[in-house]
Amino acid sequence: MTSVELLAENRCFDGVHRRYRHQSQVLQCAMIFSVYLPPQALKGTKVPALHWLSGLTCTDENFMQKAGAQRHAAAFGLALVAPDTSPRGGHVPGNPDGGWEFGHGAGFYVDATEEPWRQNYQMHSYVVQELPDLVESFLPIDSERRGISGHSMGGYGALVAFLRHPKRYRSVSAFAPIANPSACPWGIHAFRHLLGADTDAWKAWDPTYLMEQLIGSSTEKLIAEPAQIDSSFLSFPILVDQGTADTYLNEQLNPAALSAAASAAGLPLELRMREGYDHGYYFVASFMEDHLAHHARALKEMP
Repeated sequence: MTSVELLAENRCFDGVHRRYRHQSQVLQCAMIFSVYLPPQALKGTKVPALHWLSGLTCTDENFMQKAGAQRHAAAFGLALVAPDTSPRGGHVPGNPDGGWEFGHGAGFYVDATEEPWRQNYQMHSYVVQELPDLVESFLPIDSERRGISGHSMGGYGALVAFLRHPKRYRSVSAFAPIANPSACPWGIHAFRHLLGADTDAWKAWDPTYLMEQLIGSSTEKLIAEPAQIDSSFLSFPILVDQGTADTYLNEQLNPAALSAAASAAGLPLELRMREGYDHGYYFVASFMEDHLAHHARALKEMP
C-alpha cells in the first residue's frame, strides 16, 4: 500500500476529521487530502463516501472548513473525501500567463495531453481512480458505495467523473458547475493548455457534450465506461444548485446548456435556480444538507 502520512486529526460531531499526505503516482508529486469519518465508521462499520471536488484557488481545506457538511454527514453516516484542486510543488508547472484561473489550485480535473502539463496534470485519473482506491484500502469506506459532488470547477469535475465513469458512482450533484467549459473563458483557457488546440478533443471533457453523447452510437468515443441507463440510475437524478445572483452565471457557468443537453438525452437532471444566492460558500452551506440527503438516499438505498 502507498505510504500515507497523517498530518492532523480533529474530533468533529462524534466523528473525526483527518488530513493526510501521500506521494501520488498519477500526479508525480506529493498530495494532501482530507477525510471526515462519521461516528459509525469509528465503530468499525464500513460507510459510503461522498467525494468532494473544490473550485478554483481552493485546497482540500475550503470545503471541510466552510461548508458545514460534517454535522449532516455524521447524521447520515457518510464519509467525506476532499482532495486538493491540482498538483503542487516547485517542479509542477503553473500558469505561464499568470493569474489564478489555471495552474496551481486550478487543475480542472482532466487528464492533460499537452506538454509541459501532461506529466503532472492527470487530475481526473487521480480523483476517479487513485485517491478512492487509496482511501478504501486503509479506511472503513465501502468501495461499492461512492458519490461525487463539487463546487464551480469542482462541480464541473464531478459531472465529468460521473458521466465518464457512471459505474463507479451511485450519485452525483454539483453547486454552480462550469457546465459547458468548451464555450466559456475559464474552460477555453485551461483546455488550450491542457488538451491542445483541437476543440473536438475537448468534448470528451465537457459535461454538456457528454450528456448529449451518453445515449447513442458515439458513446464509447467519449465515455470511458459507457452507462447502462437503468431504473437505479433514473431513481437518483443529477442534482444541480445554481444561484441567480452568481456573478459568473452567464459568462462562465451556463447551466441552461447543461439542462438542454440532459433533456435531449433523456437524463434526469434537477436544476434548481436559487434566487438571490451568489457563488460562494454561504450559498454552498445553505443547501449542503439537501445534497447530502440526496447522496444518502442513493448510497444507503434509503426510501
